[in-house]
Amino acid sequence: MQGCNTSWVFGGVDGGGSVRRALACLTLIAVAAASPQIASAGGQVTRSCRVEGMPNELQCGLVQRPLDPANRAGVQIEVHYLVVPAMARNKQPDAVLVLAGGPGQSAVDIAPLVMSRLSRLNNRRDMVFIDQRGTGRSAPLQCEDESRLSVQESLDPEKQLARIRQCSETLGKLPYGDLRFFNTTLAVQDFDAVRAQLGVPQWNLVGASYGTRAALEYLRLFPDKVRRTIMDGVAPPDMVLPASFSVDGQAALEQIFSACAKDTQGNTACSRRYPKLRTQWTELLQSLPRAVSVDHPLTGVSERFTLSRGALLQAVRAPLYAPTLASGLPAAIHAAAQGRFEGLVGLSGALGNRKSMRLALGMHFSVVCAEDVPRMTSAAAVSGPDFGAEDAEKYASVCKFWPRGKVDDAFYTVPTASSPVLLLSGGADPVTPPRHGERVAKALGAKAQHIVVPEAGHGVSGIGCMRDVVARFVTESSDAQAMPHDVACATKIPRPGAFLPIQSGISAGDRP
Repeated sequence: MQGCNTSWVFGGVDGGGSVRRALACLTLIAVAAASPQIASAGGQVTRSCRVEGMPNELQCGLVQRPLDPANRAGVQIEVHYLVVPAMARNKQPDAVLVLAGGPGQSAVDIAPLVMSRLSRLNNRRDMVFIDQRGTGRSAPLQCEDESRLSVQESLDPEKQLARIRQCSETLGKLPYGDLRFFNTTLAVQDFDAVRAQLGVPQWNLVGASYGTRAALEYLRLFPDKVRRTIMDGVAPPDMVLPASFSVDGQAALEQIFSACAKDTQGNTACSRRYPKLRTQWTELLQSLPRAVSVDHPLTGVSERFTLSRGALLQAVRAPLYAPTLASGLPAAIHAAAQGRFEGLVGLSGALGNRKSMRLALGMHFSVVCAEDVPRMTSAAAVSGPDFGAEDAEKYASVCKFWPRGKVDDAFYTVPTASSPVLLLSGGADPVTPPRHGERVAKALGAKAQHIVVPEAGHGVSGIGCMRDVVARFVTESSDAQAMPHDVACATKIPRPGAFLPIQSGISAGDRP
């Protein structure tokens, strides 16, 4: 989840309490600034550029693409990309393409953090980050930043819907404002145009969250252009995002209650401190809506507003993305049950409100309204008891007026993999848990391997030994060597213990 806004729109695969909140494990930076043109080693024209957070001069480029592929003489858009050149002079030709999450995240914006985690892949391979159409500098579909709205105004469902409607009307007036032409299939075609321009024979795809959906579509459309694929937090095309979030978020929350109940060792055990945590949570939900007072997360000004059930659930959903933050939920829920909501507000915005954490709302709704909501026939039948169908219903209300592109039925199929695929899942992930990865791995067939890190949240490729597993998968020369044989290190990564505030009367030796 990104940002600290408590709006109901939760950012697709990567959101928590706002569409500006995204993949918990991808953060930081600003858009690259281009300078004079130079020719790349492959003979293509790129530009020397700098990216905040990265020390070396990089290469930036763009491809001209038709907004509507069926009308190549019509409106054109620029698809921008960033190349981080390989460190070694004798580099491998198969570059690494990083696919961003969201939907709506800028790949260029997340480059610094991704590079810090996947730097070994850059030793002998270029790393490429493409701003998907509708994001970053590629025909951006940005709505107004709402982070400075009052809490009451940001939570008002009618005003939220009115702002989104206004955004769709404003975006529709742009030169490239036909919102029907911003979907995963068209984006993947753009990605292959970049591959052709750079002269890359095959990509190594690395996708996280929604980026895994893009990876699956690339495998479907261009299987011979892919050498290896890594999918971290699998979001298949038939997932039906808004509906599945309820079930998966509920499961992750229940793990918090279960872990606390099982923690019985010592005087500071979670079960001792919060013996009625689940009951407190249920009673808290039943008490809503109610008037509460909290300090605005950005301005620090105390505000009084009506807290709804939906707003509370979104505030809780956000920290579930990262177990280190989720460890604070028992204390925060306990405090909220006593009328103190500062803990939940703090956790809901703990991942920050940096530029890279914001989603392009217009692109987000264009994708979800075209690919997911039309298949959302019975959200109530697949909802969790606490989270319910509220999110699904609110997405449906937006998609009633949002322009919707056409999606082929074949988009929802998962092809048999013709090259090795490594799927990664976190057992505590509230949005892309192992059940999705298991199903996709089975469809991909014998060349796919699914690794589950039981106590991890949303995104596991940067955790401990998983960095080595990912690096080896890409760098090994043969397919047989690439597939990991021993990943016991991942299964042993523990869940962070519950955060227990120090209380008076507890001796120093007993403090958590």
